Amino acid sequence: MNSSSFAALRRFAKAPQQPLLERCELCNLVLPPVHRHLLDLASRQVACSCDPCALLFENAVGAKFKLIPRDGHTLPDFQMTDGEWESLALPIDLAFFFFSTPNEKMMAMYPSPAGPTESLLPLSSWQVLVSQNRALAELHSDVEALLVNRAGNAREYFIAPIDKCYELVGTIRMHWRGLSGGDEVWRAIGDFFAKLKDEWKPARPERNGA
Repeated sequence: MNSSSFAALRRFAKAPQQPLLERCELCNLVLPPVHRHLLDLASRQVACSCDPCALLFENAVGAKFKLIPRDGHTLPDFQMTDGEWESLALPIDLAFFFFSTPNEKMMAMYPSPAGPTESLLPLSSWQVLVSQNRALAELHSDVEALLVNRAGNAREYFIAPIDKCYELVGTIRMHWRGLSGGDEVWRAIGDFFAKLKDEWKPARPERNGA
């Protein structure tokens, strides 16, 4: 390789990188940084969408996609004891719960370095939580979840759009190091939940608490 080729490579390496443009996965329109998301019910994959395409799936019945809500809510009055949490038999203290219409059941997922992992959910334990927390009976199937953070001393509960739950999974995969995860991943998890509490308001009274 001659000197002019090396010079060209140096210029390329120093050139500012163009931001990656996201496009609507239905019509290929270029999207702004903040845009809507759809859930593919069969694959549980999240798809980026422009507003016109997203509106096609608002309240749609029997469609391939479901529109994911924009915002979530904190649940400051959520009722759950340590014993009730332990009865769910989850291996870690982070999880999200949602009703899957394709599977016709409540599902419990927890984030791991390998991605979202399903845990068997004892139905009786879930029903106890529903009886104590009216918000759980009003979750929108597939696209809304109860997101729980009980890591360390945290006792935090949220009604979360399903894409936020998968964002937490991605955050953990990105920052996990070694066998135990390392300090970086726990800082990232703390920042993730701090941002939710800063951006989201408490659920309206009829969705909050028992």
